Amino acid sequence: MSDYNRNAWGQAAGQTTAANAAVDQGLRSYMLTVYNYMAIGLAITGAAAIGAFMLAVSSEPTGVVARGMHLTQFGVMLYTSPLKWVVLLAPLGMVFFLSARLHTMSANAGRIAFFVFAGLMGLSLSSIFLVYTGASISRVFFITAAAFGALSLYGYTTKKDLTGMGSFLVMGLFGIIIASLVNIFIGSTMVQFVVSVLGVLIFSGLTAYDTQRIKEMYYALDDDGTMSRKAILGALSLYLDFINLFTSLLSLFGNRN
Repeated sequence: MSDYNRNAWGQAAGQTTAANAAVDQGLRSYMLTVYNYMAIGLAITGAAAIGAFMLAVSSEPTGVVARGMHLTQFGVMLYTSPLKWVVLLAPLGMVFFLSARLHTMSANAGRIAFFVFAGLMGLSLSSIFLVYTGASISRVFFITAAAFGALSLYGYTTKKDLTGMGSFLVMGLFGIIIASLVNIFIGSTMVQFVVSVLGVLIFSGLTAYDTQRIKEMYYALDDDGTMSRKAILGALSLYLDFINLFTSLLSLFGNRN
């Protein structure tokens, strides 16, 4: 009887260890998918921003000059016509659309929508090349990548519950969104500075919080479609944290043309 009990306990322990290993492997695969989607989104944004800027400026003298650069017809349309407001606000509208509809979309449709959003964000961000030097944009990007990696790793590994901090940060997020939209029209450098400082603090915290939240969204028994939609939604959250952290740091430390 004692031998039987030892065997039963040993089998149960072995099954528990195997189950935990399967969950860990599934979680790593899920998080890797999230980061891969995010990286692809950032690549699309970068390519769209650089491509749009190259199409918008010309080395040949033209009648329209912005920040000391000659604009092509495409550049005039993108940066000086009323279309600039559509380009500026379209990504924000797309974020609300994805957040509301992604749960009901197919995984393929969700991926396509996310990548389209990343492209629109690239068009919107292309104007930073008119304002900041290429060297400072590159430098701030790598600083952002290093900070984001460290913060996301903390959120993934910490045992501390970040839920309380996340609620406070989300409230701050809505505050800086409203302040940023208002500042588009009033153009206050002081408001921009305060928004940038708060943006660095808020999106640094959100990076850790969102990583922990995305990790806790994992459920081993989800079907492939549900798992993919969760990964896309997680990638969208981390992508937004990265982009906003980058633009906040660029506003503070970028060298202007």
